[in-house]
Amino acid sequence: MERKLKICQIAPLWFSIPPEKYGGTERIIHYLTEGLVNRGHKVTLFAAASSKTKAKLVSVTKKGLISQGIPWQDWWWNNFNYSAALEEAKEFDIIHSHWAPLGMYFQRFVKKPVLHTFHNIPKKSDLRWKIFSYYKKDSNVIFISKKQRQNSPIRFKKEWLVYNGIDISQFKFNEKPKDYFIWIGRICKDKGIENAIKIAKKLRIKLFLAGQLQPMYKNYFETKIKPNLTQKIRYLGELKQSQLSSFYGKARAFLYPIEWEEPFGLCMAESMACGTPVIAFDKGSAREVIKDGKTGFVVKDISEMAKSIGKIDQINRENCRKWVEKEFTIEKMVNNYEKVYYKVLLKQMQS
Repeated sequence: MERKLKICQIAPLWFSIPPEKYGGTERIIHYLTEGLVNRGHKVTLFAAASSKTKAKLVSVTKKGLISQGIPWQDWWWNNFNYSAALEEAKEFDIIHSHWAPLGMYFQRFVKKPVLHTFHNIPKKSDLRWKIFSYYKKDSNVIFISKKQRQNSPIRFKKEWLVYNGIDISQFKFNEKPKDYFIWIGRICKDKGIENAIKIAKKLRIKLFLAGQLQPMYKNYFETKIKPNLTQKIRYLGELKQSQLSSFYGKARAFLYPIEWEEPFGLCMAESMACGTPVIAFDKGSAREVIKDGKTGFVVKDISEMAKSIGKIDQINRENCRKWVEKEFTIEKMVNNYEKVYYKVLLKQMQS
C-alpha cells in the first residue's frame, strides 16, 4: 500500500471551491480535494475563504474575485495566492497547480515537485505557449483529454492524461424526457449557442438555454442572442448545481455545436449521467466524451446535427448513464490523479 501524502492544491481565486454555479475547473478541484481527503491524504487547499472543504483551507481573500468585481485580467491576487502556497512548499510532498502558467513561474524556486493540470488550453497563436515552452523541460503536466494533448504545440518532458470525473449522485437518471432540447455553457460564440439557436429555428423545436453571462459578453448577448429569443427558444439564466439534474434529465438531447477545441466539457458528462444524449460538433474532446452512436452523435456541421436530432430516440438513455458510470466518475479521476502523484514522486527519487 502506498504511503499517505501531504498534498497542496492551489486553486484559481475567481470562484469559491466548489462554485455555487458556473466553474468547471473549480468543481473538479473540489471533487479531487475531497476525494483525496477521503482516501486519508493530508490535503491543504489554497482558495478563497468562502470555499467549503474537509481539507485545511488557506486563503488570501475572503470571497471569489469575480464576486468582488475583480476582472479576469487582474492576476495580482492569484499571484499572491501562489506565492503564499509555494512559501510553504517544504510542508508538502507534492504541489498541484490548477492554473498554468502561474505555477510554472514558481516551480524552480522550490525543491518539491509541482504538477500542473491544463484545465483549459490556449489557442496555438496565444503568447502563453512561449512561457510554457520555456518551462517544458522541467514541468509535470496533466492533460484532460487526448485531443487536448494532441492540440498542444509543444511536448513537455513529463506528461499524463487524466479525464475529469463528476459526482454521479448529484445527477438523477430520467428515463422519460419531455419534448424539448437544451444548450448549456458559458455565453459566448465558442460554445456554440448561436448554432444551437439556428438549428432550433430550422427544425422549429423547443430549446432552453442556460449558462453564465460574464460582463465581457453582455454586448454579445444583447446583439446576437437576445433578439433571437422566442416562446420556443428561452434563456433561463445561470443555474445552480441543484437545478442541473432536472434541467438535463427532462431534455430529449443536449445540443452542443461548439466552435472551439473543447478540452473536456463537463456538461456533456453531466447530461449523459441524467440519461440525456449529447449531439456535438466534432471538435476537441467530443469523440472521447461521447460514444458516437451509443450515447449521442458527433457531427461535422448544422446539417448533420439536424439529421441526428431526427434519430435521437434511437439512443438508449440507459447507455448514456452507464457510459458515464464507467468512464467519468470522481472515483476514477481521483484514482488516476493519485497514481500520477506517486509516479512523479518516484521519478523525483530516481533523479
